[in-house]
Amino acid sequence: MSRSADLARLIRQRAGPEAVSHGLILGSGLGHIADEVDGVAIDYVDLPGFPHAGVSGHNPRLAVGMLEGVRVAVFGGRAHYYESGRADAMRLPLEVLRSLGAERLIVTNAAGSLRPATPPGSLMLLSDHINFSGLNPLIGEASDARFVPMTDAHDPAMRAALRAAASAEGLDLVEGVYAWYSGPSFETPAEIRAIRTLGADAVGMSTVPEVILARFLGLRLAAVSVITNMAAGMSDEKISHEHTKAMAPLGAAKLERVLRRYLRDLV
Repeated sequence: MSRSADLARLIRQRAGPEAVSHGLILGSGLGHIADEVDGVAIDYVDLPGFPHAGVSGHNPRLAVGMLEGVRVAVFGGRAHYYESGRADAMRLPLEVLRSLGAERLIVTNAAGSLRPATPPGSLMLLSDHINFSGLNPLIGEASDARFVPMTDAHDPAMRAALRAAASAEGLDLVEGVYAWYSGPSFETPAEIRAIRTLGADAVGMSTVPEVILARFLGLRLAAVSVITNMAAGMSDEKISHEHTKAMAPLGAAKLERVLRRYLRDLV
């Protein structure tokens, strides 16, 4: 039996045998949403092979249970490329999610805005992404399945449902293109000018590897950024991880409302 199947069996023993409908990966400052799940929370350290997800602002636990009438698996933290030098750091958790029966995944993150009209506290639904780092979590995969098509990687139907949920809640949900930098240092103003020229609307240090892995595993996916700062050179604010954590709650409350409405509308 594969490692992901073994872990899925362990999780079912604690959380029950019912299949999961959706997975949810939470970004910096958004981990409180996992606490709202009516079910079981399992620390990553109790799931052999799961990442430590040691970045402050993340809550490295897997919550499995009901949220707004839908059975979900919520990852309270993620591993980033910059922690280990591994772009595939979230592969095992996503394989486990697939083994639990999930067909859809929503990824969230904290990001910097490249649009003056999209300030901190805004939400941005990702319509596409730019893998500016050039890294890929499927490097080393031996099978021909590694040649994953990425057209409509950000699922149009899921995006439409999230837009409808935001509208029902009276919240703005702009769409934009997300650019992935490896981190952990923040981008320079020149790098920001470069990716603005290329068509990016937000920038961050996560999410793209998970999008690629999700498509490789056959998961449908949508992603939402909570804008926590203006990107380098776009304002006078001092960018730091502490600033990101402090600003994340501004958009997190809005995001929780959108996610809850999205799930309610599925029932």
